[in-house]
Amino acid sequence: MVMKKASQPSAESIARAQRRQIAAEEGAKAMAESDRRAIAVRQNMERLRVLRLAKEAEQAKAAANAPPAATLKRRKKVAS
Repeated sequence: MVMKKASQPSAESIARAQRRQIAAEEGAKAMAESDRRAIAVRQNMERLRVLRLAKEAEQAKAAANAPPAATLKRRKKVAS
C-alpha cells in the first residue's frame, strides 16, 4: 500500500514542526545562557587569582623586609 503525499501538511505535522522549532529555539537560548555563565565564572576566577597573587607577593615582600626572628640559645648542662 503506497500512500501519496498530501499536498498540504496535516494539523498534526504542523504542530509537530512547531514544537520542534520551539524546542530548538529554547535549546539555543539555554546554550547561550550556559556559555555566558561559564564566561562569568572564568572571569571571576581570573579576578580572584590576580588578587591572591598580589596578596601573596605583598606577604612575601613583608616577610623579606621583616627582621629575622630571634633564636633562643640553649645552655649546656654542666655535670655536677
